[in-house]
Amino acid sequence: MNNAIARTTALLSTCALLLTGCGGGDGGGGNTPPISSPTNSSSTPSNTASDTATLSGAIPIGIAVAQTSNVALLGQEEVAGAKLAEKYFNSKGGVNGTPIKLVFQDTSGDEAGAINAFQTLINKDKVVGIVGPTLSQQAFSADPIGERAKVPILGPSNTAKGIPEIGDYVARVSAPVSVVAPNSVKAALKQNPQLKKVAVFFAQNDAFSKSETEIFQQTVKDQGLELITVQKFQTSDTDFQSQATNAINLKPDLIVISGLAADGGNLVRQLRELGYKGLIVGGNGLNTSNLLPVCKALCDGVLIAQAYSPEHPGEVNAAFRKAYTDEYKKEPPQFSAQAFTAVQVYVEALQALDKKSKVNKLQLPELRTELNKQILAGTYNTPLGEIGFTPIGEVVQKDFYVAQIKMEKDGSKGKFTFLK
Repeated sequence: MNNAIARTTALLSTCALLLTGCGGGDGGGGNTPPISSPTNSSSTPSNTASDTATLSGAIPIGIAVAQTSNVALLGQEEVAGAKLAEKYFNSKGGVNGTPIKLVFQDTSGDEAGAINAFQTLINKDKVVGIVGPTLSQQAFSADPIGERAKVPILGPSNTAKGIPEIGDYVARVSAPVSVVAPNSVKAALKQNPQLKKVAVFFAQNDAFSKSETEIFQQTVKDQGLELITVQKFQTSDTDFQSQATNAINLKPDLIVISGLAADGGNLVRQLRELGYKGLIVGGNGLNTSNLLPVCKALCDGVLIAQAYSPEHPGEVNAAFRKAYTDEYKKEPPQFSAQAFTAVQVYVEALQALDKKSKVNKLQLPELRTELNKQILAGTYNTPLGEIGFTPIGEVVQKDFYVAQIKMEKDGSKGKFTFLK
């Protein structure tokens, strides 16, 4: 977090994006407006002289995730988890008697959408902190805006290398890909110790997928396997016949895919249709039940490493799991659990801060700063298990899993089955 060169570079990149993609404007680094009722107005800042205003009414927490675009398959799960957290914690008294209010802004699937959402939440909605964005690619562009405005950011699904290092106000509840990804390759080897040849696919236009594939490729080598080909694609692609055929002709025993749900699901489907019968490992972008309608019965058998299990013991996870299954009639996915967790961290950090200094007496800039300190200092028993943070904002998590997709033969239903 304290790498000045890296932070300056990130800020300059963000400024360039703002000037070219958004027509310029203040990203929140000037005088911070007072807290008022959240709105959905435009992202143009309207700084005033009333920075001395304090909190009144419900405490606004921003949720900046992808509700539209091809990334919505992931963002919709985060919206679900966040809303369940809002209802759950408000039913328990919110922040020592004061309710929280989640303010949603759609980041869509690109950097410009995330930048606009962050600007609106910071300068118009006057949130105390932000959960988001959905993609690491977006985080590298939008998080510096929160850093400049000194607004706490909690990444719910940003697992690429370098996210916490963006700045002092940037942390994440999503474990880094370097910790999670190798588990699925090891699980594949456990299922078939005769594996030798591996083909890797990744979305070259997505920062997370590029980061994840590096980990996968290194894991393949570390396990003594042969990396026979690396095939690239775009997250917007729908036709993978050329890349799939190239890989299948080399007769791999294992295929590893780093992409998102829509493109990754279509790639899985086309690999199977072209005759590939071996094991497939999917990366974190495929870690959603929204993948299942894309590849249907052909999703069967895909292995995906997990940072969450619905069966994890604990009071909070039991409550979250019940609330999710009651509402959606299926087991909660990882992205929903991580969004719930991020909201929980804000609530419990606000509760702890309120006991020391009443949050409704603090001016907004001071509240954001003290909240950020409290977040990093705390330990939280969440649906993910017990978590905490390093001084630079990296999540510290103990428990990880691997699941395998099991589909009905007609492709109508499926689920993630957790391996022992």
